[in-house]
Amino acid sequence: RDLCSMVPYIAFATAGWIVTFCLITDLLGRTFVGTKMKVLLTKDVEHLGRAGDLKEVSGGYGRNFLIPQGLAVLATKGQVKQAEERLKAERRRIEIARRDAEAVAARLTGQTLRFVERVGEQDRLYGSVTNVDIANKIQEQLSIEVDRRRIELEDPIKRVGNYPVKIQIAAGVSAVINVVVEGEGGSPEAAPAEASESSETSEEAAAE
Repeated sequence: RDLCSMVPYIAFATAGWIVTFCLITDLLGRTFVGTKMKVLLTKDVEHLGRAGDLKEVSGGYGRNFLIPQGLAVLATKGQVKQAEERLKAERRRIEIARRDAEAVAARLTGQTLRFVERVGEQDRLYGSVTNVDIANKIQEQLSIEVDRRRIELEDPIKRVGNYPVKIQIAAGVSAVINVVVEGEGGSPEAAPAEASESSETSEEAAAE
């Protein structure tokens, strides 16, 4: 009988504990979601960063997804300092690379590369001038090594003429050079005809 009389009190106390637990859990959840936290990525995360990057994310995203999935760990002071030093070193490297690219662009801009090729009718080349040819000519003439894939030439040049060609040195750094293609003294097909006329003239002179 005494035990039965205590059941309402036990139920009431249990309900109180459950309500208190829920309130605390909700409060903690709101706190984590609403605050920011620094994490160190242990794997590449799309749209966030690469492994080793230090990122500031929302508490909910970090604690409920990144850390449980093994994609990140909570950043310590030591890790934060190391990440900041790596970031500074990377920025210095990028700045040096950019200055080097700008120096190369300054040397290339306005330069003229001249190609003398065999041509046929309507100033058409027997061969063509490609980005490989242009890269080789730059190396030969200016002693600058340029990746042929950075030479923006949609199609090989197949006619005599002057062509402005853009070279993408680096992201946001480019140069424009002038490519001049000339024929080597006229159409090669004209040579046999001229030789034939010369032969006929010699024969007529001998007959006289």
